[in-house]
Amino acid sequence: MNTQQALDIPKSKSTVPEQQDFDEPAPLDTHGPARIIAMVNQKGGVGKTTSSINLGASLAAYGRKMLLVDFDPQGALSVGLGVNPYDLEISVYNLLMNSRLDPHEVIVGTDFDNIDILPANIDLSAAEVQLVGEVAREQILSRVLSKVADEYDVILIDCQPSLGLLTVNALTAAHGVIIPLETEFFALRGVALLVETIEKIQDRLNPSLVVDGILATMFDSRTLHSKEVMSRVTEAFDDKVFETVINRTVKFPDASVAAEPITSFAPKHAGSEAYRRLARELIARGGAP
Repeated sequence: MNTQQALDIPKSKSTVPEQQDFDEPAPLDTHGPARIIAMVNQKGGVGKTTSSINLGASLAAYGRKMLLVDFDPQGALSVGLGVNPYDLEISVYNLLMNSRLDPHEVIVGTDFDNIDILPANIDLSAAEVQLVGEVAREQILSRVLSKVADEYDVILIDCQPSLGLLTVNALTAAHGVIIPLETEFFALRGVALLVETIEKIQDRLNPSLVVDGILATMFDSRTLHSKEVMSRVTEAFDDKVFETVINRTVKFPDASVAAEPITSFAPKHAGSEAYRRLARELIARGGAP
């Protein structure tokens, strides 16, 4: 992957790759061990939480048992699935700080079939400072998730917009990475630093880590700018770019306010179909069972 190419490519015909369909996945006979996927981008507002919730819900609808990990002190993933961060007595923060705490005491069931959540709140913001002096501090989340991995098919980690210690923990625990990328030029520039961080994690901490794909989000087919950015991303990253594109729509914030995935809030909306298609594509690529 050569991110610099994405910045240097001269303007060319702005096209979005033609999309093929993907077969509906077969149901699973057994569940686990989970494949762990980190949803990462150090830039905020690119659709990480929206994609975590809706991809998770779409995989769950195809019979995959899902654990969604809120790894952002803002707790947006928790709120988006109906969990009030302010009511939590214990959260993922406590699991990081106390190795004797059982994750089952923290995991919360949701109103949605096949979806559990490991919630977070503002307490998590203290973890980066408190973990600095810990032995093998990059592997603490990995040890937490290993205790429940056999119970799920996919564990999806929604990371904070940072490349700090929490994100490093997520990348060290993960088998794969999905990079949501807003189709906007300045969002594209930040991918270079993220790819460099992923390569360092692969080299030093997690050799089996792979990039499952780059997910174009907030795409607006009405603007030439979105089309040009999409064209540059596709030329630079080739088959690492998911064919599925997530279009900009007000239905996503509406679903967030309702604390539902868009797949249940507006099941016939194009945004719902886009995330179901992404789930099928991820399974077809081998990124999920």
